[in-house]
Amino acid sequence: MTLRLHTQARNSAGERVRIALNLKGVAYEYVPIPALADEAYRALNPQRLMPAMEVNGHVLTQSLAILEYLEEAYPEPSILPADPIARAQSRAFAMAICAELHAVTVKRVRRRLTAGQVDGWYGHWTATTFAALEQMLVDRAVTYSFCFADFPTFADIVLVPQMANARRFDCDLSAYPVLCRIDARCQALEAFQAARPERQIDYRP
Repeated sequence: MTLRLHTQARNSAGERVRIALNLKGVAYEYVPIPALADEAYRALNPQRLMPAMEVNGHVLTQSLAILEYLEEAYPEPSILPADPIARAQSRAFAMAICAELHAVTVKRVRRRLTAGQVDGWYGHWTATTFAALEQMLVDRAVTYSFCFADFPTFADIVLVPQMANARRFDCDLSAYPVLCRIDARCQALEAFQAARPERQIDYRP
């Protein structure tokens, strides 16, 4: 099976997929996208969002949908907890970032704001979401090494790129010690390190 991942180094949604592929040890071809306005990419993904993954001629979009595909197509090692409740919690945690936070802070949204509004907008939604995520982890019935298991799951895969985004916008993360602790634990793993923007062939400082 041939997998081709179309994305850019600094795209956090693409980074999520790279992390999942690395954790599962699945080989893939990394295809840098020159520009979202590029007609070739528009033909591949009419929504013109990143990433897109080609699987034997089929095109998959939306990072969480791609993670679900990878879990079903390559079940071992799993990136979801075995317990059904913990699985749902991991998915909900990931959705809180992807659907609630990331969706309102991406570049195409920020472009609608004035220069003076961006930092306040980004900081507000990051603090709102991170406070809820921190509480979700504090309230866990079991304290795991990672978010909802003793190995990285959807929740951790989505959390780490978002933490990097928050640091890039100088968000104060001191109020989220559990998030910071899990983020550091993830970043110590090669699967996460290899997915970082600076390790990609199209990275530009």
